[in-house]
Order: sequence, then C-alpha cells, then structure tokens
Amino acid sequence: MESNFSIYSTLLTMESLEIPTSNIVPAFIFGALTYCGIMFFNMSLALTIAFNRKLHKPMYILMLNMHINDMMGATVFFPHLLFSILTQNRSLTYTTCYAEAFLTHIYGTGLTNLLIAMAYDIYIAICCPLKYNTLMSSNNLLKLIAIVWSYTYFIVGVVFILSYRERICSTRIIDIFCNNPSLLRLICGDIAVNNYFGLFVTFFQQSLTVLSVVFTYVQILVTVVYKRQADVKSKAIQTCGTHLTVFLCLEFCILFSLTVHRIEGASPTLRKALGASIMIFPPILNPLIYGLKTKEIRQNLIFLPKKKKVLPEKQRKKNNKMK
Repeated sequence: MESNFSIYSTLLTMESLEIPTSNIVPAFIFGALTYCGIMFFNMSLALTIAFNRKLHKPMYILMLNMHINDMMGATVFFPHLLFSILTQNRSLTYTTCYAEAFLTHIYGTGLTNLLIAMAYDIYIAICCPLKYNTLMSSNNLLKLIAIVWSYTYFIVGVVFILSYRERICSTRIIDIFCNNPSLLRLICGDIAVNNYFGLFVTFFQQSLTVLSVVFTYVQILVTVVYKRQADVKSKAIQTCGTHLTVFLCLEFCILFSLTVHRIEGASPTLRKALGASIMIFPPILNPLIYGLKTKEIRQNLIFLPKKKKVLPEKQRKKNNKMK
C-alpha cells in the first residue's frame, strides 16, 4: 500500500550532494564566489543600461530584462544550494520546493522568450532598417516585453496549477534543486494529463524558439548576401554571433537535461550535473558575452573609469590659437 502524506506537514528530502567532508568548505567557497560573480556582473550591466540614456534602445532594454532574469534564477538556485553544502541538510517544505520550482521555470521560460524577442529585434534592425524606429518604438517595445512576461507567467502558471496536489505519495526529490518533473514524481495516482501537457508545452516552446531563431538567421543571411555591404555584414556578424552563442548554450543545456530526465537508466550524477548547468552557465555567460562583445556597453560600464578623449595635435593647436 502506498504511503500518503499531507503537503502541509511533510518535509521533502532532496537528492544528496555526495560531497566528502574534506571538500565541504572548498565547495561552499567556490559556490559563493560563483554566485557573487553572477550577481556582480549582471547587476553591473543592468545598472549600466538603466542609468545610461544612450543605452535606452530596444536591444539593450531586452538585455536589461535578461540580466534581471539571470539574477532571479541564480538567487533561486545558489543560496539554497550553499546552505545545503554547509549544513548537509537536504530537507525543505513542499511549499518552499513548489515556489522554488515555479521560479526556476519562470527563469528558464523567460530566458527563451527573451531570446525570441531579441531575435525579432535583430531581424528588424538588419532586414528592415528603414522601418526599425516605427516597429520598435517605445510603445511597441513595452508591448513586446509585456507579451514576453505575460506569456511566460501564464504558461508556467498553468503547468504548476495542474501539478498541485494536497497529498503526495513520496517525499524524495530526485534532483539537486526543485523543478516540475521532480514534483510530478511525488504525486499519487495518474499523472498522464500532466505529462502530456508538459510535453506539449516543452515541444511548443522549443519549436517556437528554434524556428524563430532559424528564420531570423536565414533572413539575415539572405539580406547580407543580397546587399553585399561591408558595414551591414560586419554589424550582422557581431550582433548575430553574440545572440547565437547565448542561444546555443541555453539550447544545449535544456536539450541534454530533458533527454536525461526521460531516460530511466541515466546516471544520477549526469542528471544532476546537466540539470544544474541550466541554472549555472547561462547567468555566467550572458553578462560576459554581452559585456565583452557589445562595444557600446563595454565603453559605458559603470565600474570602469571613463577615458578622457585625447584631441589630435592639429586640433589642440587650433584650440590654443583661438584662446
């Protein structure tokens, strides 16, 4: 007979981290430094964009949303992980786990939707430059951002409403952090509706992301080949290279994580590593890639001293004569 637990009075136990006692302090320090680094770089870029009027452009405003999303995702994942490493306590309430899983999926879905919005912005900027100011006006940009987050919260909300139960038949979370597939394994009875809807949402979301990015890059490639302008080609390579790097990194993490979850005989260590990669690598790479590769942001970083412009020799002599 299956055990039956109330979610209000039962503690869940997460997968063991399996860290030897001698490695607890080094692991904690490494994790803390990683979290601090993520927060520092994302916060720096977010503040740079927010407080510099020259960067109040559609692409940079979308980047601002991405950096805020990255900070949320890292904060959902790292503090609890660091607490677990230090105390070796892997217990938490169902409510805490449910909230952590919900925010984790908001982070992942929000990131993919922001990449779609950024792909649209790149497409308009390179393929329809004369219509850019009209199509990406302030009002249209606000509508685009509102659609991204409304859709994200709606689709993730529906998934989690379907997975909510007041009684569960297991208290073991199979991952090192809470997520919807792990919560579904706790449910008593048939979860076919949850599985089918979850697979549909995953397939739809991934298809939408991939098709949007593929369409964007095909159109950009055609535009660059057709126009044969050096400045257009240079802009396309720089902009698309940055966006494509972030996109491929995220898709790699998601694809392999979902695949391992569906394979019953998959190594638990591999499953934990690939699952954690979604929460670790994008928040690290996004600020580094956009901060280092985007010249306008790099020149205006708030924590870097501003370089004084050095006038050419002729200009200095002209100014002195005028004095």
